Amino acid sequence: MPTYLIDSSIYIFRAWFTIPDDMVDPDNNPVNAVYGFARFLGDFLERENPRHVAAAFDVSLTSSFRNDLYPDYKANRDPAPPELKRQFQLCREISAALGVRSCSDSRYEADDLIGTLAAGSRRAGQNVTIVSRDKDLLQLLTDGDMCWDIAGGKRTRYDDVGEFLGVRAEQVVDYLGLAGDAVDNIPGVPGVGPKTASRLLEHFDSIDHLYGDLERVAELPLRGATKLGAKLAAHREQAEMSRELATICCEVPMEDHIGSMERTAPSLDELNSLYDAAGFGPGIRKQAERIATQF
Repeated sequence: MPTYLIDSSIYIFRAWFTIPDDMVDPDNNPVNAVYGFARFLGDFLERENPRHVAAAFDVSLTSSFRNDLYPDYKANRDPAPPELKRQFQLCREISAALGVRSCSDSRYEADDLIGTLAAGSRRAGQNVTIVSRDKDLLQLLTDGDMCWDIAGGKRTRYDDVGEFLGVRAEQVVDYLGLAGDAVDNIPGVPGVGPKTASRLLEHFDSIDHLYGDLERVAELPLRGATKLGAKLAAHREQAEMSRELATICCEVPMEDHIGSMERTAPSLDELNSLYDAAGFGPGIRKQAERIATQF
């Protein structure tokens, strides 16, 4: 059985946008994102019954070490409103009460925490299944791993990355360095889109090899190839910075050994207290009881 690493923020935001915000607790605070995430996590635990699992959470859009490198990193995103920030904390508490390790850090993003935990799992001889729909996380896959988009019903294994992005998992950071990523406001090289990036990496394998033999770009069977080399040369620093922004850190200073991800028994008393405060009904409590019995 693999180690499951959950990119929690995606599922919290999904609940925030799909469940009406008139779902409130007794103090009239919205709890729609909390409820959606708790149901998602409960359904996942009940169905998969994992032995090793961790849930990674993002804390801030502006305090990542990447903002030091490039202040405009993720500057295109609106900050989470206070009523959603409060729910993030409750989601972390529910995750821990369900027996799932909860991870967050103000300097490192959820992707970095997942990368570090994945590295720890591999040192312990286990493959990983990353529960997310974020293409950036595909760079972490090695043979035997999988990225599972539960909501979309899509499983991407290591060997599937090429079909999905046109590059190998090991080339994803170079691909993003060239093509950029509008979602995270990573600039890449102006005028180089996904298809051109994948074609360049097909011929040169990496950004380093590309810039080591830039003159050969003009000889490639690419539209506008004669001007492409000059464009790449003019934006080399930006391409290399973009690759650095896209690279997931797998050495976050945290306890990353496999034992720290071993699931523990749910605390029904703690869960009921959290669910009381949120005003949740009996359905989600019965699910927690089933999970506890299954455990």
